[in-house]
Amino acid sequence: MDGCAQMCKCFLILFNILFALVGFGLVSLGMWLRFGAETRGLFDIDLNTAQFTIGVVVLVVTGALMLLVAVIGDCGACNHSKSALGVFSGLLSFLIIIEIAAGVMAFMWSETLSEELANFYKTIYAQYVNTGSPGQAMTLKIFNNAFDCCGIGGPIEILVRDTCPEGNFLKQITFPSCPSVIRDMFKSSAPLVLGGFLGTAGIMLAALLCSSILYKSLKSPVYSSPAYY
Repeated sequence: MDGCAQMCKCFLILFNILFALVGFGLVSLGMWLRFGAETRGLFDIDLNTAQFTIGVVVLVVTGALMLLVAVIGDCGACNHSKSALGVFSGLLSFLIIIEIAAGVMAFMWSETLSEELANFYKTIYAQYVNTGSPGQAMTLKIFNNAFDCCGIGGPIEILVRDTCPEGNFLKQITFPSCPSVIRDMFKSSAPLVLGGFLGTAGIMLAALLCSSILYKSLKSPVYSSPAYY
């Protein structure tokens, strides 16, 4: 192999190691969301949580697929296997298309997603006020700590104050309302999310290009006919 192919091989090995770590992280996050003691209550809420369940499943499947792609890519790069590199390129092309489509959809539907998530929070809030369920309390704590907010009332919140983030008195009276924070965060971060998806797709495209260069630099095995005497 020439110098360019050697550089592509090193890049592919490094890329696939990082790709495998990200995939493992997604699988771990999905399993924690589904079976973790802190988040198990999300699936027991008296609410149509089919979208949340589907999202967790997609998270686990995507992570598993990334792990598979990384293993195949490393095998192809380390063992100079053209067949493995071919499968890696095909799977990576599929993931690039999904990555770009997901980024565009997240950007276009950011306002809808923010509104649905805000309504989801309001529903859990109302159910917790009525029932006081531990699962709903844990869900509110996750939202409140993640967005650094406090219920629906914000500074004047009384009903779910025990689920709000900890802090001194001054901080507690300045907590914003969670639904408004959720809406504002999604709207302001939509371009950043799109940029993140497109940037990731660009790195994956560079890996696909390196895979093609390495594939072309490898010579196909030559099978010679046995000599007859």
